[in-house]
Amino acid sequence: MKKSIIVIIVLLVVVAAGFFAWKCFGQATGFTTKNKYLIIYSQKATKQEVLNSLLKDSIITNPSFFILLANRLHYWNAIKPGRYKIDNGQSAYSIIQTLKRGVQEPVKFTINKLRTAEGFSALVAKYFECDSIEFYSFLKDPNQLKKYYNFDTQTFLLAIIPNTYNIKWTSSPEQIFKRLQDERDKFWNTNNRNVLAAKLGYSSQEIYILSSIVEEETNKKEDKGNIASVYFNRLQIGMPLAADPTIKYALRDFKKKRIYFKDLEVISPYNTYKNKGLPPGPICTPSIETIDAVLNAPTTDYLYFVARSDFSGFSDFASNFEQHKKYAQAYQKALDTLMAKKKLEDSIKNVLNGNKKASLL
Repeated sequence: MKKSIIVIIVLLVVVAAGFFAWKCFGQATGFTTKNKYLIIYSQKATKQEVLNSLLKDSIITNPSFFILLANRLHYWNAIKPGRYKIDNGQSAYSIIQTLKRGVQEPVKFTINKLRTAEGFSALVAKYFECDSIEFYSFLKDPNQLKKYYNFDTQTFLLAIIPNTYNIKWTSSPEQIFKRLQDERDKFWNTNNRNVLAAKLGYSSQEIYILSSIVEEETNKKEDKGNIASVYFNRLQIGMPLAADPTIKYALRDFKKKRIYFKDLEVISPYNTYKNKGLPPGPICTPSIETIDAVLNAPTTDYLYFVARSDFSGFSDFASNFEQHKKYAQAYQKALDTLMAKKKLEDSIKNVLNGNKKASLL
């Protein structure tokens, strides 16, 4: 009799142990997608907030057992803020260990074109825990920038090479910026870029600033090197760059289609019609393609360029003002014709739509 009782007890222990092991190491997730991300905020890194987040997105199916296991593994005293990837089918034990060790899933931080501190701050806020105000305050603190990175409030864009970076979600503004600067240093030391800049007689910072202007001048890869050569030639002879994108930057009107004579009177160190040499900082974050095009710009005698009159997006280049004037007049004539045509089409649409005040004259 005693032997039977012992056998039953052993069996019960084995079944209980098996059940516990199944609950520990079997599937604990309740969602159907491939994975989900659990966000634990620094200011809300409490037991209840973690449980709320786990239940909100059906990350776990059995909160009672999860709490029991988390207690056994002493997780609640070691909560670490972060962004964690939870895979479909992951066990409760595995989830807790991931959270306990703070094994964050890095954010894929993609930077394309940036122009302002406001734009940069808004982008960071979309990817990381720190908000736009916190990051903007960092960018506008000259003591911070100078102390750690030797940049200032006009040159902080120099630290950015447009690309995709894996960075922890909980990173501070300083950590994010430091990472970007480190990647920038790697970039300039790759493919002899620093050497190429020196051969041209410029620093990497100056090449970056010039590249930012070229970036805003054209989307055509074939024209970037020639446009850079125009600016190199102007710099060499002490001629103002007279770059329209710098006027847009000075006016903070990046959607402006045409630059008028009145715009050229803006008082700003970025007005390259009035001030010779490069502006004090970049006007955008140029692409790697543009930077390399500037570093490998052909040697030309071009001093002028203007958009082609066929609106192909390409430019016509000239080494003297008379030739440039002909290209410019052709473009202006084509542009006036296009605008007149558009105005007529808009008037016709208004008439057809019943706008009584519209006129075809």
